[in-house]
Amino acid sequence: MNLSLTQRLSAVFAALLLACCGASAWLQVRANAMHEKEVVQNLSRGLAAYIARNALLEDQSAIAPQALRQLFGQLMVVNPSVEVYLLDDQGHIRGHDAPSGHLIRDRVDLAPVKRLIEGGPLPILGDDPRSASGRKVFSAAPLRQGGYIYVVLMGETHDRLAARASQDSVMRTTLWSMALVASLGLIAGLVAFALITRPLRRLTNEIRQFDSGDAFTSGDPQAMPSEPVPRDEMAALESAFRQMSDRIDSQWRALKQQDQERREMVANISHDLRTPLTSLHGYLETLSVKADSLSADERQRYLAIALAQSAKVGGLAQALFELARLEHGMVQAVPEDFSMVDLTQDVLEKFALPAEAKHLQLRAGVPPALPAVSADLGMIERVLTNLLDNAIRHTPAGGTVEIDLASQDGKVAVTVSDTGPGIPPALRESIFQRPFPSGGAHRGGGLGLLIVQRMLQLNGSQVRLVDRQGGTTLTFALRAAGRQAA
Repeated sequence: MNLSLTQRLSAVFAALLLACCGASAWLQVRANAMHEKEVVQNLSRGLAAYIARNALLEDQSAIAPQALRQLFGQLMVVNPSVEVYLLDDQGHIRGHDAPSGHLIRDRVDLAPVKRLIEGGPLPILGDDPRSASGRKVFSAAPLRQGGYIYVVLMGETHDRLAARASQDSVMRTTLWSMALVASLGLIAGLVAFALITRPLRRLTNEIRQFDSGDAFTSGDPQAMPSEPVPRDEMAALESAFRQMSDRIDSQWRALKQQDQERREMVANISHDLRTPLTSLHGYLETLSVKADSLSADERQRYLAIALAQSAKVGGLAQALFELARLEHGMVQAVPEDFSMVDLTQDVLEKFALPAEAKHLQLRAGVPPALPAVSADLGMIERVLTNLLDNAIRHTPAGGTVEIDLASQDGKVAVTVSDTGPGIPPALRESIFQRPFPSGGAHRGGGLGLLIVQRMLQLNGSQVRLVDRQGGTTLTFALRAAGRQAA
């Protein structure tokens, strides 16, 4: 039977409530019966003494058993609920008016009799001569000649009348009271369980929505104000699940974004690889088919083009490998103190011949007394190399590529600018997130800028695109040597 938590709690509560009501009714009936016995015994406590004084002769031994039975019968006619017995000093029954076969015991325990005569607390139960194990309230009085008058106050006749009455009104009243209390208690319990388990039901619905993929949160989870931890356990569980689901949702969105960027990167790189590979294959095929008809100069030119395309493919493969190592945490920065001025001069010397071949001017703006920086020397050299290579490749002949260094707020700012066509506004937001085709009129970010961004992040910095008219300007800042990281 598949029941919800609320239904199971309600069923257990109903069972416990019925058990408690039954126990309470039983205790109530028992308490009422004991109270009735106490009242009857208290009212009839002197009945035996009255019988001893007024109904018996002074000389008990002069009464014949038949006369004694007749006397007791007359007393029981006056009050049918009482049963009168004559006991000796050992508690043996010497006289009675019980019908034949109704007397079960021939002796009564005298301990309760003496306790009653001594004024013990009521009710006091004594042996019922007409029952093998029954005990009932009684009245007793000693006789001067010896023995006792023993009067059972609630005899067989009373039991028959009480049984009939209990089956009629008393039991009906008890059952109605039990039903009323159980109904009210059950209603109150169901309402209480519904209120208590409401957060759990709400949390269950949210978990089902989350499991089915339906987002129930909106906005940026990082921007959501943190709520104080509630004292209620269910509310605390709900709050913890909401925070967990927000975190998972944020991570899932980030994974989807990364997967989308990875797909776009693969597509774009495939496009970039297709052109040099097609060119390389075409020239090699030409050399293979027309080797005998080509002149030495043509063969040399074809080989040079094929080698250039092969180098381009190798460079893309190396960039992909390097980016994969950076993104998977296989490379860690090893900071050291070095002069940014010396590194800039070394990098500029590497690009002196390519810049001269394109008739470009390379300039460096270096202020006096520039502090050293603390970073990974190899990574920063690669960053400058990529930025200068991009600038030289995308700057037309006669243009200018410039590197400016400046000290600001305990850091050394590095700015690389050119006089090329610049980056279209539509692409500026994503040049550091994904590469896009670098052919045609649009300048793409490519793998170089992605590698630059990852390396600078490992060194506690990031590259930014400066918005200005004409050309492209990229800047980043490195922590000065001797300064603590913020």
